[in-house]
Amino acid sequence: MARATVNQATLNTTKLNRRALITGRVLSADRIVPPPGAEIASIIVQARPERLAEVEAEIAALPGCEIHARDARGKLVVVTEAPDAGSLGTMLNTIQSLQHVYSAALVFHAIETA
Repeated sequence: MARATVNQATLNTTKLNRRALITGRVLSADRIVPPPGAEIASIIVQARPERLAEVEAEIAALPGCEIHARDARGKLVVVTEAPDAGSLGTMLNTIQSLQHVYSAALVFHAIETA
C-alpha cells in the first residue's frame, strides 16, 4: 500500500518518461483513458461446409457479430464491433475456437471515433 502511495506521489510530481510509460510504472486505473468510439473488424471464417449453418448460428449469437456473406463452400464474412482491441482479439480467438471452424482471419480493422 505504501508503495502505491509513493508511486502516485511520484506520478504527480515528476515528468513522464518513456521508459516508465513503456514498463507501466506510471499508469494507474484513474489515468487510463479509453479511446472514444469502438473497434470494427471484418473476419473471414473458413468452416466445414456441411456444418456451415451451425457455425453461422453460433457466430451470430456472439455479441457484436453479424454475418454479412456466406459461401456454400464454407466461408463466412463476419463483421464485429467491440469496445477495445483486447475485446476484438478475444472475439477473434472465440470464433477461431468454435467447433467445425478451420480458420478465422482478421482482414479489416478500424477504430470508429464518436
